[in-house]
Amino acid sequence: MSVGQNVLRQEGREKLTGEAKYVDDITYPGMLYGKTIRSTVAHALIKYINFDPMFDWSRVVIADYRDIPGRNVVVLIEDDQPLLAESKVKHVEEPILLLAAEDREVLEEAAQHIQIEYEPLPAVFSMDDALARKQLLFKQDNIFKRICITKGDVLRGLSKSDRIIEGTYRVGPQEQLYIEPQGMIAIPGEDGAMIIEGSTQCPHYVHRAVKHILDLPDEKVIVRQTVTGGGFGGKEEYPDMLAGHAAVLARKTGRPVKMVYDRVEDLSATTKRHPARIHHRTGVTRDGRLMSMLIDIVMDGGAYCTLSPVVLSRGAIHAAGPYNCDNLRIEAKVVATNHPPYGAFRGFGVPQVCFAIEQHMDQIAESLGMDPLTLRQINMLRQGDRTATGQRLHYSVGSDQVLHAAVARANYHQLVRRYSRQTGTKRRGVGLSFFYHGAGFTGSGELNMRSGAAVELRVDGTASIYTGTTEIGQGTRTIFCQIVAEELGLPYERVFIENPDTSRVPDSGPTVASRTCMIIGGVLQRCASELKQKLVATAAEAIGVSVEAIKIENEHVLCIDAPVMTLADAVTTYVERYGPLRVFQRYDPPPGMQWDEREYRGDAYAAYAFGADVAEVEVDLETFEVKVLRVISAADVGRAIHPILAEGQIEGGTLQAVGYAVMEEVVMQQGRMINNRLTNYLIPTAVDAPEIHAILVESPYPFGPFGAKGIGELPMDGGAPAIASAIYQATGLRVTELPITPERLHQAACQAAGQRPNQEFK
Repeated sequence: MSVGQNVLRQEGREKLTGEAKYVDDITYPGMLYGKTIRSTVAHALIKYINFDPMFDWSRVVIADYRDIPGRNVVVLIEDDQPLLAESKVKHVEEPILLLAAEDREVLEEAAQHIQIEYEPLPAVFSMDDALARKQLLFKQDNIFKRICITKGDVLRGLSKSDRIIEGTYRVGPQEQLYIEPQGMIAIPGEDGAMIIEGSTQCPHYVHRAVKHILDLPDEKVIVRQTVTGGGFGGKEEYPDMLAGHAAVLARKTGRPVKMVYDRVEDLSATTKRHPARIHHRTGVTRDGRLMSMLIDIVMDGGAYCTLSPVVLSRGAIHAAGPYNCDNLRIEAKVVATNHPPYGAFRGFGVPQVCFAIEQHMDQIAESLGMDPLTLRQINMLRQGDRTATGQRLHYSVGSDQVLHAAVARANYHQLVRRYSRQTGTKRRGVGLSFFYHGAGFTGSGELNMRSGAAVELRVDGTASIYTGTTEIGQGTRTIFCQIVAEELGLPYERVFIENPDTSRVPDSGPTVASRTCMIIGGVLQRCASELKQKLVATAAEAIGVSVEAIKIENEHVLCIDAPVMTLADAVTTYVERYGPLRVFQRYDPPPGMQWDEREYRGDAYAAYAFGADVAEVEVDLETFEVKVLRVISAADVGRAIHPILAEGQIEGGTLQAVGYAVMEEVVMQQGRMINNRLTNYLIPTAVDAPEIHAILVESPYPFGPFGAKGIGELPMDGGAPAIASAIYQATGLRVTELPITPERLHQAACQAAGQRPNQEFK
């Protein structure tokens, strides 16, 4: 047995002992270092670039947009983002020039001797100014994507409501802050080929970007993932840019070029979670039934499109939460501003809308004089119900189980009663949230991509896995080997996985969207199942019995429970007769899935994971410091392939949600992040981490590997609203903007007391 066991991690020993080679540990003969020269203004024309004649430029290679052999674009959804600015910049930190030299000190010195003169243009920094078209940045309306989801008759629902509750909720950006900064190496190969090695979630994304930049055919670009120190979405699309920069320098110099950002550059220049404003108008009955929901979402996409349309898509689909409402209308837009582009981050649009709907549910409960838990129980989606897009939930709906598990483990009702009677300057509170997250790409995404993977059995009785899915700390390599070992009846130690290399492994799609285990793990299980069938047929033929009499167990082929040959012998027999025993499969969605991309109707995801959090906080009413004491997080994972790794995903996502809730604030001034150091961009450390209790709820999904669903993003969604709810119970102050810093809490206290924020609060 492998599935359900806490086996040792495949790459654990290398990381633990320091043997693992990250991109900055790798060198090549003759290697140069690269550096990016970036814009210092948010919106301007480039008038001229001056290179100080007093500096010895012979030590430095300089590249600009004219050195790009192919297209000057980072290919993604909209081909609007240049690899290097030509005549205009649209955000602070936009790349303009590339430098290469034999040591980094020379690069830093050279950068001080470059002066760029700009002709300023009006800049847009607010979503409202973008919508008002004060400056056109994208097409004719500054809107990267607009989505409308409708269900039922909203006006009729409002007319049948006893009460209408409105609220506006705001969330700021959040930095992924992976432990290893962005890094790439480009190595010129034979016959004009280019090899890229680096820290990335999506090698095939990088492959596609670089082949367009260098104007090369597929086979001339090879991308290899190096050991990657975290990603959280920040290494989904951004490595395309950095790989392109390194490749242009490598092409111009004919030498390997390494580019690794320091933390300041990484914080300043790379993508972050989208800021958003969400407005809710909800009609309810006196007994708490949701009758009608009108939701308006606006996200800031920054200067270029990147992944904003699909972030908005997921956010819009999840905006009504895991609740049953027959009448709703969701209007969603993501707009262009002169901020650095926003992009992928764990949760991918859902943490923003989850904060809004869960805070709004609390306000509805308060308006009705109802317990927030009761309101959620009345309206929660259950098996057979329909979501906002009209999708009927046929199977694996763990809504009741997760909510019950979290509330029971936390002693929620007892805490509510205890904390309703407090005095003194330090108050405690408890809050809850209920949420869900679709696993896999939205709508027809998985069907269109049809990601592939392969498994090969070798004559020594071992199995090899071939997939473009990456290990970024979440345990991919381990769970994939468990799935294949379980299906083939092999010991876990006899299954190995090839390193992601675009010349050797199939395109399995990006390592994002809570799809790794459920989608690609399911493909691998099918590969292993087909391999097993081939072996059984070969053994049956060799022995002269029916296939029904054969089974594989403990590395042996059994005939009516008696071993007749080893697995290795059976593989050898197959290989001698038919050649390599390797099976390639592509993903196929469950039967009956239907999606209308134009109307945003139908089956948005093959399955949803459900979650519930209960948070306990302590608030100091003198300093307004919030301390998160404990978070109980229950997650419906379908089936836990590796329970400890699954619990680790819940714990890690919950801690990131704590930061999102009360600490992590990106401070922007004129389009520039001004707190771009770890001394002033604060994240939870071990000192700040609360007790986190992870509860695994298993509601098997019949089309996932051994019943498993996606889990990676779910724990990020619910922590912030649960903490905000707990803060409200402790203080009576509802802050509807994240993060809930002491300053925002103090401002809310002053407003509640009828005072100005700079007055002393008593």
